[in-house]
Amino acid sequence: MIESLFPSQFEIGSDSEMGQSAIVRVDIMMKRYIAYLKDNPQGYWFKAKVYGWGWVPATWQGWFVTLLYAALISALIFIREEDISGNPDSGSNFLVLGLPIIVLTALFIFIAYKKGEKPRWRWGLNTKDKKDT
Repeated sequence: MIESLFPSQFEIGSDSEMGQSAIVRVDIMMKRYIAYLKDNPQGYWFKAKVYGWGWVPATWQGWFVTLLYAALISALIFIREEDISGNPDSGSNFLVLGLPIIVLTALFIFIAYKKGEKPRWRWGLNTKDKKDT
């Protein structure tokens, strides 16, 4: 029944134009994004995100710091899980797990701020960004 309403979408072996154009758009967007990350004459470890606020790793050093942060948080959770007492209202839970995570996150943000581009709110690559970067 649905096939009779939308026959072109259910034909076997035919590619819809919408599907092809979406793939082409994603391909173009990914190429522009990779070119943006590679255009790094200042040698920033972290480039400003294209959408939103914050950073993304742009060099091997940035990726190393990001993976180290993730590994330390994971290790902290696995190691300290046994140290957390049964009472969730006790302050020891915060000291054992919460405080170290806050310190590691603050250190990660500090490194990204010092070794990365100035963060600002962005929504896509515009012509000004292409010229400045």
